[in-house]
Amino acid sequence: MSTDSLPTTLQTLEAAGTTYHYHSLPKAAEALGDIDRLPMTLKILLENQLRFADREGIDRKDMQALVDWQQTASSDREIGYRPARVLMQDFTGVPGVVDLASMRAAVERLGEEPSRINPLSPVDLVIDHSVMVDHFGDASAFQDNVAIEMERNRERYEFLRWGQQAFDNFRVVPPGTGICHQVNLEYLGKAVWTKEEDGRTLAYPDTLVGTDSHTTMINGLGVLGWGVGGIEAEAAMLGQPVSMLIPEVVGFKLTGKLREGITATDLVLTVTQMLRSRGVVGKFVEFYGDGLADLPLADRATIANMAPEYGATCGFFPVDDETLHYMRLTGRDEAQIALVEAYCKAQGLWREPGHEPIFSDTLALDMSEVEASLAGPKRPQDRVALQDMPRAFAKVMDDDGKTPTSSEEKGRLFSEGGQTAVGVEESYEHHDSQEVDLDGQAFRLDPGAVVIAAITSCTNTSNPSVMMAAGLLARKAREKGLVTKPWVKTSLAPGSKVVTDYLAAGGVQDDLDALGFHLVGYGCTTCIGNSGPLPEPIEQAITEGDLAVASVLSGNRNFEGRVHPLVKTNWLASPPLVVAYALAGNVQQDLARDPLGVDRHGQPVTLKDIWPSQAEIAEAVEKVKTEMFRKEYAEVFEGDAVWKAIEVPESQVYQWNAASTYIQHPPFFEGMGREPAEVEDVDRAHVLAMLGDSVTTDHISPAGAIKPDSPAGRYLQERGVKPVDFNSYGSRRGNHEIMMRGTFANVRIRNEMLDGVVGGETRHVPSGEQMAIYDAAMRYQQEGTPLVVIAGKEYGTGSSRDWAAKGTRLLGVRAVLAESFERIHRSNLIGMGVVPLQFPEGETRQTLGLTGDERVSIKGLSALTPGGKVEVTIEGDGGETTLEALCRIDTANELAYYRHGGILHYVLRKMIGSA
Repeated sequence: MSTDSLPTTLQTLEAAGTTYHYHSLPKAAEALGDIDRLPMTLKILLENQLRFADREGIDRKDMQALVDWQQTASSDREIGYRPARVLMQDFTGVPGVVDLASMRAAVERLGEEPSRINPLSPVDLVIDHSVMVDHFGDASAFQDNVAIEMERNRERYEFLRWGQQAFDNFRVVPPGTGICHQVNLEYLGKAVWTKEEDGRTLAYPDTLVGTDSHTTMINGLGVLGWGVGGIEAEAAMLGQPVSMLIPEVVGFKLTGKLREGITATDLVLTVTQMLRSRGVVGKFVEFYGDGLADLPLADRATIANMAPEYGATCGFFPVDDETLHYMRLTGRDEAQIALVEAYCKAQGLWREPGHEPIFSDTLALDMSEVEASLAGPKRPQDRVALQDMPRAFAKVMDDDGKTPTSSEEKGRLFSEGGQTAVGVEESYEHHDSQEVDLDGQAFRLDPGAVVIAAITSCTNTSNPSVMMAAGLLARKAREKGLVTKPWVKTSLAPGSKVVTDYLAAGGVQDDLDALGFHLVGYGCTTCIGNSGPLPEPIEQAITEGDLAVASVLSGNRNFEGRVHPLVKTNWLASPPLVVAYALAGNVQQDLARDPLGVDRHGQPVTLKDIWPSQAEIAEAVEKVKTEMFRKEYAEVFEGDAVWKAIEVPESQVYQWNAASTYIQHPPFFEGMGREPAEVEDVDRAHVLAMLGDSVTTDHISPAGAIKPDSPAGRYLQERGVKPVDFNSYGSRRGNHEIMMRGTFANVRIRNEMLDGVVGGETRHVPSGEQMAIYDAAMRYQQEGTPLVVIAGKEYGTGSSRDWAAKGTRLLGVRAVLAESFERIHRSNLIGMGVVPLQFPEGETRQTLGLTGDERVSIKGLSALTPGGKVEVTIEGDGGETTLEALCRIDTANELAYYRHGGILHYVLRKMIGSA
């Protein structure tokens, strides 16, 4: 593409005695215009365009659009973005590795060397989503949970072990090591990336996409990154651009300092509430202001982590002295640190005091005004001040149809063991409570009982100040003689082994253990629903009393039903507050005023009495040493003896196991030749489903539990898997047979071909029978009949779920005809060889009176041009209608993917030199 009159931008800089080449933004500005007030995030995108200016699909207009963004603070231009690397977790990473393995099998079938198929960009996969809290509250919990995890996931782990040794540019962090985002922050992230190119060392911004929404955490280190779906991630790892619109950028100005007793968690919950209220979905958020000078990097990462919760694509913090301090603390090489400083200052990517870029919108927060907070009961943006928690829970009960009583019950909730409550404003009738006998202890379980108290999730376990605060609070509580309530399931799941090291060095792990917060695993647990079962008497009491109980967790997600199916209210809180609520035992208690319990002398103990001071926390944080990071990350890719003992063949091509219910060879490349066949028109297709407006990828993609009577459930039972061992769709993403059976199977999807039916059903038109969408698709396939889906506005909204497109393709759908598309799902459909078509303006399924019984033909697919028109003929009882539909293949790259049958086919042929 043309880069007319753009001067050479390749420059050199020196750092720690090494010469680096880089594409200079100031040099580019001489031709494109001043970029001093361009947001840092857009400067990084500009450098990305500049560096790949000689590649297909990028021209000067893309770069000029980024510079001109300063005039209107918005743009409608779509660009191709090539991140430096890709991050995966095991749930979302397994299908990506399955596709790579399948590509190798296809290459071998074509007579080429399979080892030619490798990621072109560095890929790190961290196994962190599979550990569950089956055991808790004792010193053996960690080992017990790891043993169960390895047994439960052996098939998947064998496959990933094979991938670890088979692929170049692909590393696996074994289970029991940490959470991908914390490992990324503490070890993988470099702030500035380098590679050898044409005999010189090229330096450029460290950027990434990840297959987990909280990839944004790395923005705290000045690394631009965000979460994407599997197809986009696979495209990135195989050297293809991620298609994106130049975003709006919202500036968030931070001033002041946090007050005594206020934590980074309180800050992030406040920021989340503010940004969600303002509306930043699909936008970049960039933090600026002189308050950053006093904001530790761990606090920045806490805020960046929750970008999905406030709705932004990312929450970015620029590089400054604090970035270098954190890199030094976490054991990064001094030469790397010197490069980061030199590069960012040369490129205008270094935060300078008083600098205020141009933004699409701005917000401001004086951090001294932040107060102690939680968020809940089911959305992370619903912040509740600590003193308002009793009223917040009372509202939950009121909304749930319960009737609050007067203060006649005051003092009862916390009377066990001689403790007395003071000032409880709301409580509930006795019949809402249940008598429980657990391990010889008899007590009454009341509404608001905290049945789960979990220090968990990357958001907070990456932050030494809040983790040490939790340990110090536990120490003070232990000294006072306070104990955790017997109905509370406690757990500690740090994001890396470094946390264990510094909690031990600070002398507080024993105190946490004494209150039941033993180590249960290193990974995502409670936050993603891996909280494990509650003790059976507790579950029985909740069920029989229909009790509204609570979890308190230091996570980032608290959606209804996510943490545990029996826990109706879930509250996000800082780690020290998690400990405090384990002591209190009930969210109805006002921790700002009421005693947590009584000491050994019968005197009331309040939260204020045991809350550590900032000075005490700072002293404890001094125990965090660089040597801890260097020790724990020295062999981060090695794994323990059990991981190493997993036997896998040292083959370049995976040996598929036909009996596996977790990993299967997908049929994407069956019959694929060296050259793409001419795209055939669609002749008299049947309609598989006719859907309304705002159908989301959650409606389309398989997710959640597998029902025994569903097509996927029947498939598993036919192979000897009992319903109790089904696991979830998420854990079986490497088996296309299960995933295609779960596509369009959501219990809330509405197919307009059926009156009043909710769920994944359709009508097989030739026979008139109602059946599961999967079953109908297979019957059509046997009959040799192509399929289409017809829909309304905003088809494919929501998260970028790759199986929403993969499943559509495997069911035999050739085209989706809708009124409009969500951008990412539209791109994913093309990436799987499914053509997205848009109704002409003014025409819809309703204006045409469609019932779903029609036959649909599409002509002109072999002669498509980006943004062109195609002829769609619809035959029905009322006659024949011909439309000129808009083809939503918008770019030349997308058209190439479609003509090859999908992006993976295009890349495969390119790798063997036939594309």
